Amino acid sequence: MIARSKRYKNSFSSDQSELELPLAIERLSTFEKVKFDETVEISIALGVDPKQSSQAVRGVVNLPHGSGKTIKVLVFTDNPDEAIKLGADYAGLEDMIAKIKDGWMDFDVAISTTSAMKEVRSIARVLGPRGLMPTPKAGTVTDNVEASINDVKAGRVEFKMDKTGAIAVVIGKRSFSSDKLEENATTAINAISSARPEGFKGKFIKSMHVSSTMSPSVKISLSSVS
Repeated sequence: MIARSKRYKNSFSSDQSELELPLAIERLSTFEKVKFDETVEISIALGVDPKQSSQAVRGVVNLPHGSGKTIKVLVFTDNPDEAIKLGADYAGLEDMIAKIKDGWMDFDVAISTTSAMKEVRSIARVLGPRGLMPTPKAGTVTDNVEASINDVKAGRVEFKMDKTGAIAVVIGKRSFSSDKLEENATTAINAISSARPEGFKGKFIKSMHVSSTMSPSVKISLSSVS
């Protein structure tokens, strides 16, 4: 049995009824805070079969108020000086690949130019399990490096279904106002709904919760976001 902190127990309510999205976020704001600025997430249980590749759910969303996180961007490119000027934190190709093979992973998002992908595929087994492999679908394989860096830094986040058929997507920080969290959440939920697999029959979203890093979750009424 997981031992819960006193702060968690004080925040936890025996009332576990579903709340409309604005009220769920307001409930979250009443929970006791910790000493750091917690990340807020929307967690969604999907009705798809995660074993069926045709029912995989993945995509990106541009949060209108950003994620609140400082993103370190690595660009795989033959022109690293230009990428650094455009806002990349790290850039290079063979040298960056060598560092990653040696265990270096001090970045949050990896972007690759189209021509660099031939070399980048050599570390797919390293980046893939960590969700860091550049992909066209996520907008991280591109020849418009400047736009991709700007999108990522401004608050573009990726969402990807896990092996249980669930998705967790960041919508901001506890320091955000309730209005900003609600708008980010609505944008993220709409993006996930739009990623419904073509031809899927049945209930796509089964349940939805909002929580912060150290807090209990609050169940969101699906009728309030449909």
